[in-house]
Amino acid sequence: MSTDFSAAQGGYFSFEIDGTTPGFFTSCSGLSSEVDVIEQTQITVTGKKITTKQPGPSRTYSEVVLKRGFTKDRAINDWFDETVDAAVKVTRKTGSIVILSREFKELARFNLDRCFPSKLTVSDLNAASGEAMVEELTIRHDELTWA
Repeated sequence: MSTDFSAAQGGYFSFEIDGTTPGFFTSCSGLSSEVDVIEQTQITVTGKKITTKQPGPSRTYSEVVLKRGFTKDRAINDWFDETVDAAVKVTRKTGSIVILSREFKELARFNLDRCFPSKLTVSDLNAASGEAMVEELTIRHDELTWA
């Protein structure tokens, strides 16, 4: 197995929903998980107080945030609208963050189980600014696995 990740530098990220690709992204944050920590305090025979930490039974996952330049493609917006319209009975999907090389070859894949969009943002509009418009998608999920 190669450990050379230089191909990932300057690469792109695609996002797949149930096997289809609604877009490519240039920024992704939040691919992390954390285990609960349980603290146990004990008193030694000499009266010294010692606190130890143990991994707990639960794991939590942070939200994933994807960013890209604004496009007229509405697939992400449609998915967000579908989630909002569903209200209580949201259809959760399987999502994947696919890390691509500059040549658009898959380098790694992170699967987001039972995911749904929780926030969709377009950057502020300012005619005096020369900045590009940016779309930002926030995704909540139940589990993150490196496939």
